[in-house]
Amino acid sequence: MNTVYIRELAIGEGRPKICVPICGKTGQDILDQAERIHSLPAEIVEWRGDWYDEIFDMSYVRAMLEALRSVIGEKPLLFTFRTAQEGGEKAIRPEQYRELLESVCESGWADAVDVELFMDEKVRGPIIEKAHACGIKVIASNHDFIKTPDKDEITRRLILMDEMGADILKIAVMPKSRTDVLDLLSATEEMQRLYTEKPVVTMSMGPLGLISRLSGEFFGSAMTFGAGDKASAPGQIPAEGLKMILDEIHEHMV
Repeated sequence: MNTVYIRELAIGEGRPKICVPICGKTGQDILDQAERIHSLPAEIVEWRGDWYDEIFDMSYVRAMLEALRSVIGEKPLLFTFRTAQEGGEKAIRPEQYRELLESVCESGWADAVDVELFMDEKVRGPIIEKAHACGIKVIASNHDFIKTPDKDEITRRLILMDEMGADILKIAVMPKSRTDVLDLLSATEEMQRLYTEKPVVTMSMGPLGLISRLSGEFFGSAMTFGAGDKASAPGQIPAEGLKMILDEIHEHMV
């Protein structure tokens, strides 16, 4: 796996890096959560913009990004607007999605943006081009909150993310059985070993999929999400406990 650097953080080497989401509705709530990030083992901070009440006002968004940067310092900042069809808090029109993400890229305050695989190609392509022109990394993503696709379909979606020019490939699925979790882990290992040199990030959500959030170093998932004040997806555990487990696994794998 090739290493992708977001600021000084190396994604794709060593143990999975811990990303902690900020999920606030108001500016004050967002900044309060950002302050508490300093007491957590967060290696990358994700601002879930779809939670923010003023997300469709670009002046507020840019001001919020600047304020977040002043609070989190040199920690890498990932901006994500998770659409309603993929489990997010708000619906958004494709042209709004493009305007929002391109504005975030142009602001200079974010280090990476999340771009959904199944967004209209005429929207996602220009966003990726804009991000790279601004020196920003792209995490392509897909979320299925209903089921776990079969292993071949998981692999197919990750390959499509690679082909669309993303720097990091991410998929999250919902298991209904332990076999579903095994399919996700198997697809992760196979994708990383056979089909891409880019970092892969995968997770099986909910309590049933917990092991997938912990075993990334063994199966080939380069990043995992730990809860701060709020979990942004089912099955996230507190970041402090997550780090202890990941460190213990890493110590015995070296």
